[in-house]
Amino acid sequence: MKEKVTIANVLETWACQYPKVTTWLSKIQRKNHAAYHLCLYCGAVNKTPDELLALKENPASKEAERLLDQFVESSQFTNSVTYNVVTSVKSFYKHNYMDLAKASGTGVAIIKQKPYRKHLKEELLKIYRAAQNPRDRALITFTWSTSIAKESLIKGQWKHLDSDWEKQELPHISLPDVLIKGHGIGKYKGVEQHTFLTPEAKRDLIDYKDWLERVKGIKLGTNDPIFIDTRYGNKVKPLGYNALGQIALLLSKRSGVPFSWHDARRYVETALEEIRIHPNWARKIRGRKVKGEEAPYSRPAIEQLRNAYKEAVPLLQFTVETELTELKKRQEAIEQIVQGMTPEQREKMQRFGIRIGKKRETQLNGGQACENGEHCEAFEQINERALLGYLREGWSIIHRLTNGEVIVKR
Repeated sequence: MKEKVTIANVLETWACQYPKVTTWLSKIQRKNHAAYHLCLYCGAVNKTPDELLALKENPASKEAERLLDQFVESSQFTNSVTYNVVTSVKSFYKHNYMDLAKASGTGVAIIKQKPYRKHLKEELLKIYRAAQNPRDRALITFTWSTSIAKESLIKGQWKHLDSDWEKQELPHISLPDVLIKGHGIGKYKGVEQHTFLTPEAKRDLIDYKDWLERVKGIKLGTNDPIFIDTRYGNKVKPLGYNALGQIALLLSKRSGVPFSWHDARRYVETALEEIRIHPNWARKIRGRKVKGEEAPYSRPAIEQLRNAYKEAVPLLQFTVETELTELKKRQEAIEQIVQGMTPEQREKMQRFGIRIGKKRETQLNGGQACENGEHCEAFEQINERALLGYLREGWSIIHRLTNGEVIVKR
């Protein structure tokens, strides 16, 4: 029985039969999706990829264009699938140097049915808490602070961070033109993305790197991918495009909050707009072309960009401030309950050993038992220079003070 072609197996079961298809796929990013949509077209018009190209052997012939128009008019697929098929077909012809006329296949367009998602910080925290390993937590804060696109996310390497990134307040990430939109071809040549990690994203990246080395036994080099597929033991394999999508689906299901990785780009863009950052700087952070820019970006220019980005950090971070707010609300609720009790109710609570909430300390207790024999949550106020050591020992940031010190919790 012939195996059914799907997005997951299209490269092995169908695309590999046609050299012109494999050559085309080597030039684009979303190989599985593009190949699958071309396969759908070939099935619908009853032609092989080679027969499609044969229709344009005579450049003056418009038979290929008319065939595409006929497909659009009688398509049995949904509007979005039809649109993607047209895009893939035109790309296939283009990368085989047989461009179709721009007017062909234009009878279909994507009509957006729902408004773009704009997540609240509380929603992002739900997604973050749904992650069950350090890699997925790092993925969330990394993407929601850098605005790095999904296609670039899977290709980012440790060398794209500054060598001393663990010591920087806002670590700098530089992606070359070949990893971002346009792939450095034509007008996109020299276009770079210069973006940064928020303190919470830096914290999670440190935790993730330590987890890989200490728990998974993976020693990372500068040329290794930042985000790896952990299903292969201690072998370093980059996280694939489809796997990244599956992580988003799983976290959406666990948290009850729908999201896509592209939502992060809009989140960062909104924050940059709110601080009224210069449009050219916002485009540089998002990895988009800036008219008349100089490449590569100079170190002074990066520092200017970092200072501008710093203003957006309070808008971008969603774990530290939200957790602090929740702690305050919880304490306020406890105080209201206690204040509303009668002396008799308080006496009964004390007699039967009933406690509301955990005792909290503002100074380090080293995890020792409190007066009643139970363990308290440990808090400490430390200097920023000592933060790295605390993060490696499992502490997390609760609040940053105006004097430069930090409150951490274990």
